[in-house]
Amino acid sequence: MTEDRLLIEELAAKGGQPDFLRSIAENVLQLIMEADVDGLIGAGRHERSGERATWRNGYRDRSLDTRVGTLNLKIPKLRAGSYFPGFLEPRKMVEKALVAVIQEAWIGGVSTRRVDELVQAMGMTGISKSTVSKLCKDIDERVHAFLKRPLTGEWPYLWLDATYLKVREGGRIISVAAIIAMAVNTEGRREIVGLHIGPSEAEVFWSDFLKDLVRRGLTGVKLVISDAHEGLKGAITRVMGATWQRCRVHFMRNALSYVPKGQNTVVAAAIRQVFLQPDQKSATQVWR
Repeated sequence: MTEDRLLIEELAAKGGQPDFLRSIAENVLQLIMEADVDGLIGAGRHERSGERATWRNGYRDRSLDTRVGTLNLKIPKLRAGSYFPGFLEPRKMVEKALVAVIQEAWIGGVSTRRVDELVQAMGMTGISKSTVSKLCKDIDERVHAFLKRPLTGEWPYLWLDATYLKVREGGRIISVAAIIAMAVNTEGRREIVGLHIGPSEAEVFWSDFLKDLVRRGLTGVKLVISDAHEGLKGAITRVMGATWQRCRVHFMRNALSYVPKGQNTVVAAAIRQVFLQPDQKSATQVWR
């Protein structure tokens, strides 16, 4: 797995960024249609070929509703004959095939044979190695642009978390940390503002990640919510200069680790009552 594939996987697991995932889905389907039409014509765009059967004749617009939103597609038109992609046929399940193409191409490692099989399963004639390379390069550029995009405005609330993933490196399996930052701006809009892969959750790793967020324009942070990892807390104090609060989910997990499994439900319900109180005084009384 490359770093970008890990970031795509982690982004999808965290709910993703709707506009970002929608643009990737649109581009994947558009590239597949272009490759499909090249096969029907017998030549690529602006290519001279004695085997050419017809010519392109513009596009017609078509929308496709999916779980990542409405995709705006441009279906290629031909001067002689017609073309209509198989995945747009009525009642045909496109989403599973579309998601499988993206996952196989990026998380699975871009096997040309597997991508070609998936494209044919969607009712099209297949896809060449060069098209797979073009598709992967385009997604790589989009991922890089998303992760390096400037951040504007103020972001008063910032959540930080990490998970560990298994990857193959140098012929052996190792564990790496995938860290993610999610923030809410003054308009109440929540966005994933950063993702990064590193060897561990050491303080220097978190510090570099937070400094990069600041360089990209993350300002106005008043409260940072995370687990109680000492390296992370130290990085927050030094880089962000904001108030820190322990994540409620991590706190609950830590508390229940001291409780017998048979009593987890009862204890968890009791602790939740503390968080439901309207003010600090009431919460303190319930906690005691």
